[in-house]
This record gives sequence, C-alpha cells and structure tokens, in this order.
Amino acid sequence: MSRGLALLFAVIGTLLLAGISFAIALREPLLVVLFIVLSIGFMGFGFATKAKMRRKREASGKQ
Repeated sequence: MSRGLALLFAVIGTLLLAGISFAIALREPLLVVLFIVLSIGFMGFGFATKAKMRRKREASGKQ
C-alpha cells in the first residue's frame, strides 16, 4: 500500500474513532453505534485493500 493511501486510511480511521468519542460526549447511543459500525467496516475495508494490493504485487512480481 502506498504511503499516501495508508495515510488516508489512517486519517479517516482516526476521524471515525473521534466521532465515537464525540457521540459519547453528546450521549447519543445511536450515533455511537453508527460510528462503531462505520469504524469496524472501514478498518476491514482497509485490511482487504491492503491484502488485495499485496496479492496483486506478488502476482506481477512472479511473472
């Protein structure tokens, strides 16, 4: 994964986690759950993207 893409994932992930703390401060349980689900989904998407890019890089290196 390129540094720019990794930075983008890190920044967005951090903002989502900050959203959880903001929702907790507002005492909004639905927002807390929403941000938790979004955070988990986004982190999973990031791991899947990284794995896909690694497989693609390894496949092109073997040819």
